[in-house]
Amino acid sequence: MPMNAVNGAGVPAAPRRELRDTAVLAAPLILGQLSSIGMNVIDTLLAGHLNAHTLAAVAVGANVWSLAIVTAIGVMMALPPTVAQLAGAGERARCGMVFRQALWLAALLGVGLLLAVRYGSPYLLAAVGVDADIAADTVKFLRALAWGAPALTTYFALRGLSEGLALTRPTMYFGLLGLALLAPIGYTLMYGRFGFPALGAQGSGYATAIVLWLQVAAFARYLARRSKYAEVAPFARFDAPDWREIAALLRLGVPMGVAVLMESTLFVCTALLLATLGEVTVASHQVAINVASVTFMVPLGLAMATTVRVGHALGRGDARAARAAGLAGISLSLATQFVSASVMALFSFAIARGYTDDARVVAFRSPPMARCVGSRTPPCRCS
Repeated sequence: MPMNAVNGAGVPAAPRRELRDTAVLAAPLILGQLSSIGMNVIDTLLAGHLNAHTLAAVAVGANVWSLAIVTAIGVMMALPPTVAQLAGAGERARCGMVFRQALWLAALLGVGLLLAVRYGSPYLLAAVGVDADIAADTVKFLRALAWGAPALTTYFALRGLSEGLALTRPTMYFGLLGLALLAPIGYTLMYGRFGFPALGAQGSGYATAIVLWLQVAAFARYLARRSKYAEVAPFARFDAPDWREIAALLRLGVPMGVAVLMESTLFVCTALLLATLGEVTVASHQVAINVASVTFMVPLGLAMATTVRVGHALGRGDARAARAAGLAGISLSLATQFVSASVMALFSFAIARGYTDDARVVAFRSPPMARCVGSRTPPCRCS
């Protein structure tokens, strides 16, 4: 290999450049994904500092809602690579057409998820045997949150167009907007402030649904007004449903949706089974799974960025560049997850204390060794 192809650290320049480019593209996506799961974190924090019962109801409801989220993510993941390939091939005008068909798909999927969550969740909770007191507030939470399902799927369609064009910063912008809005709205509706009644878990559901619709409205306005999307013209005209285009998106999205759903169902089933063991167990599990979900958003954002880079390379007909992009994404995912695993192992107790004031939940959440490492109050006895 020529000397100018190797950097000072002994790493070939091309792979290093690919790692850098993938990281730059992924950073806004990771922040966007973290802000999305951050909405669940805020719900959990607000509920945890209210009482263990509300935390348990929100925990069970959030796990059921996660099935809707991963279904929406999986199916709508068909849009970014489709747009990326069209953009890479120089067919940017077709990107807007595909996007408008994706909006029809998002509308159909969103209404389906709304009905499933509102009317199916009571039967699911009863079938699993969730404690009746927890189930009652969980159903209220889910029925309020279900109104945000069409907004959720539409939001992923808007994101998919932007990310497919390698414009990833809007994902970060509107994710952070959601976080900024959810904290005060959730606090107001859950705790009953400024003349509103204290709705507890139900207030958390309404707050999240409201924020989802506000995010969609802001994102759509952004796409319509920014010059970067003028060539794509996402809202230039109204297109009737083209079932061939929708079917093509489904052929790509449904297998991804099923794969993600199967993986997530394992965690959801575990959470629902734990819901039969009482509110402290449920609340403790919610803290643990919430932290794990946050760490998962990092490789998910990297995977989305890798998909876009691979799509652009394949659109240009450059198989070598596609392979390099894939290897860079895998390498970055392994490195970041090693860091995440280390943080969870060493600071479990401190993390749990940040979620709730309930000593029972914190003690249940943290193993003895984690309590020793994370505690600042000596002496600590491990057993």
